[in-house]
Amino acid sequence: MMAAISAAEGGASVLLLEPNERLGKKLNITGKGRCNLTNNCGLEEFLGSVPRNGRFLYSAYACFSSADVMAFFEELGVPLKTERGGRVFPVSDRAFDISGALERRLKRLKVSIRRDRVQSLTIREGVLQGVQGEREDYAADCVIVASGGVSYPLTGSTGDGYLLAEQAGHTVVEPRGSLVPLCAAGGLCPSLQGLSLKNAVLRVYENNKKIYSDFGEMLFTHFGVSGPMILSASAHMRHFGRKSYRLEIDLKPALDESALDKRLLSDFSKRANSDFLHSLDDLLPRKLIEPFVDLTGINPRQKVHDLTKEQRRRVLTLLKAFPIEIKGPRPAAEAIVTSGGVTVKEVNPSTLESKILPGLYFAGEVLDVDAYTGGFNLQIAWCTGRLAGQSAAERRFLSAPEQQKVPC
Repeated sequence: MMAAISAAEGGASVLLLEPNERLGKKLNITGKGRCNLTNNCGLEEFLGSVPRNGRFLYSAYACFSSADVMAFFEELGVPLKTERGGRVFPVSDRAFDISGALERRLKRLKVSIRRDRVQSLTIREGVLQGVQGEREDYAADCVIVASGGVSYPLTGSTGDGYLLAEQAGHTVVEPRGSLVPLCAAGGLCPSLQGLSLKNAVLRVYENNKKIYSDFGEMLFTHFGVSGPMILSASAHMRHFGRKSYRLEIDLKPALDESALDKRLLSDFSKRANSDFLHSLDDLLPRKLIEPFVDLTGINPRQKVHDLTKEQRRRVLTLLKAFPIEIKGPRPAAEAIVTSGGVTVKEVNPSTLESKILPGLYFAGEVLDVDAYTGGFNLQIAWCTGRLAGQSAAERRFLSAPEQQKVPC
């Protein structure tokens, strides 16, 4: 939608091909339906939040920054607000307000919209001449592929763009899920299914080296772990199969080890005659107590007054570093975004035009770029769509000197 709007604003005649029954199906479920549409940050923070080929987006972001995105939607009549971490939402907390504003803009610009799925590019003697849909063929001087990745395929992200890119001769980096729940080894997580932790600290270890930490919420599931912290952490875990990953959860981040040890002594003194299993009610959620006790290796029926200093140290260590061994990510279909896609080496970063097939452009998740949570991935969608649309419109005018170029 952004690419179509930008191309139409540049004076091009635009046809938008959409296989879904309505536009913005995936956009409408982002941010749990609230639509975290961008992050209120500057260039360097944005690029630093894109671990995969961030520098490739320099021109796109310069063309349409976070501030530009915010101004764009507010000019379309959608008031915005900035929340924790620079996350930007519509004041209404309704993603439909964002997609609705885009649809109205498309209508005002007289962009044609057809319900069709593109099956292939039309290329004759090395010249791009349009696309072939399931219902009919469409002639065009320029084609922008903005079909998403493979995450949430029910919204239309079925990997079609990768096939079109490969038809043109492009290399596609194998797509996988990013911002995705994680599968854990063993039966610990299934035993904790449904338990949500808040105000916990998460640390991620790759081959025993800490690579990431976060503070927030997470959820235990039948397969492993999910929740905001886990999704963010998954973006840093990019070498499954070659490297091992372990999570450690600090269950009591507000207390350092010294303060936590004093807390343990106090709690244990109050329950000196209780079984160890019944001494942790004030420290842990009820569902977590039995699995926690099992991990300490302490007999659950041992009396608290018999606990040794070494056993108390084991409890303290586990409270500050509760371990979860990770087997791998959930399928890409369950991911928020796709990592991988059309290799950026074969795309001009200043225009997003293919270096292989003139007139072919790429925007959004189909490219091999992805970011952390916080509105950065939608910012990628907006700015690459903007640049691709403007570039395609400008290319049309390069063959018509009497027409004025469209500035970026």
